Amino acid sequence: MQIQNPAESGKRPHVVIVGAGFGGLAVAHGLRSADVDVTIVDRQNHHLFQPLLYQVATAALSPADIAAPIRTIVRSQRHTHVLLDEVTGVDANTRSLSLATGATLAYDFLVLASGARHSYFGHDDWAEHAPGIKTIDDATRVRSKILLAMELAETNRQENVSRRDEFLTFVIIGGGPTGVEMAGAVAELTRHMAAMDFHFVTPTCVRILLVEAGSRLLATFPQDLGEAARKALESLGVKVMLNSRVTAIDEHGITMGEEHIDTMTVIWAAGFQASAAAQWLGAKSDRGGRVLVEPDLSVPGRPEIYVIGDTAAVIDRNGQPVPGIAPAAKQEGAHVAKLITARTRGQNATTPFRYRNFGTLATVGRQRAVIDFGWMRMSGLAAWLIWSTAHLYFLVGFRSRLIVGMNWLWNYLTFNRGARLITGGGLAKAPPEIRQLPIASPAPSLSLAG
Repeated sequence: MQIQNPAESGKRPHVVIVGAGFGGLAVAHGLRSADVDVTIVDRQNHHLFQPLLYQVATAALSPADIAAPIRTIVRSQRHTHVLLDEVTGVDANTRSLSLATGATLAYDFLVLASGARHSYFGHDDWAEHAPGIKTIDDATRVRSKILLAMELAETNRQENVSRRDEFLTFVIIGGGPTGVEMAGAVAELTRHMAAMDFHFVTPTCVRILLVEAGSRLLATFPQDLGEAARKALESLGVKVMLNSRVTAIDEHGITMGEEHIDTMTVIWAAGFQASAAAQWLGAKSDRGGRVLVEPDLSVPGRPEIYVIGDTAAVIDRNGQPVPGIAPAAKQEGAHVAKLITARTRGQNATTPFRYRNFGTLATVGRQRAVIDFGWMRMSGLAAWLIWSTAHLYFLVGFRSRLIVGMNWLWNYLTFNRGARLITGGGLAKAPPEIRQLPIASPAPSLSLAG
């Protein structure tokens, strides 16, 4: 079955955008006034603000706070259509896509913004025990693991100490921005929960480990900011383990060389692999699977196909690799939209992409962040305020900005995280040896009788 071009007249060029992330939506927005028909293909019906996904995983925000339906975002664009499906292949010769439903979709211009997935460096079996966070389902799964571990430590407090320590040990693997932000958020969540809401688990019982194979944190930041992040994490009680390479992960914990750490909760933030776009196109790619594109972001030999965002390996005019962050993807999307608009008007548009670096940011918990503006570096409270403002700005829609801002203010004033929900089956989905643990009896109450 072939899905027809939704053009009313059948004469307008058909632009297909695969992926409704930052880059894909930037292309659609840039084409809103162009004389083209646009179809956005995504396997999810929502756009997700991934930079704040770790806050869903640590109960600071609810999923709906950082996601919005794609159809709602583009509903004012009359010639933009949304297709809920998954691309399984590209036939560049016939200019058509193969979809998971068995249908095909023809295009005149194709933009691949299909993002990235987790990479376990050849150990895909680790995924079961060390989930990462790239989707809402990932984040809610991680959130449930963290909260369930705290509950089990509380209700099984009379078990042996080593088992309690296994529940209260949280390991984050990867010292990049995602790992640093996750470690800080996990530390604040678990320690404040222990101090405020639990009777038998104390903050000193909780152990958070951040494991990094390299010699420092935040390798893409200047060294002094990486050191500032390390000190900030340690002030939150996180143990930073540098030059520590994980060699095994199973249901009992992680192994690093001869050392084994027992833990129920391992979170993966160490590596990502681009989508299968390079395989679909038969194009050259880098080690991460990203398509090696031309300076104008098109595929070599295929000027009607563009690849952007985490799917593309982009080198800017200065010969530097463009980072896989939201502002870069938005800039790439806007650039591609301009090129397509010009080409539909008969112009020979091959302008090289120029990345404008407005700064790189990472937060390290409450009142702590690091920022590299290139010409200036910052850390501490001022950096955290800038980080908060920038993330609110990039959220889609006034409602999301208002709700996230109010949640942050409430969390800041009260330390209370309102999205502490164990979902996905909770204890029923835990391993059998966990479900069968005996539950300790409540502590005896004091009698005031004379």
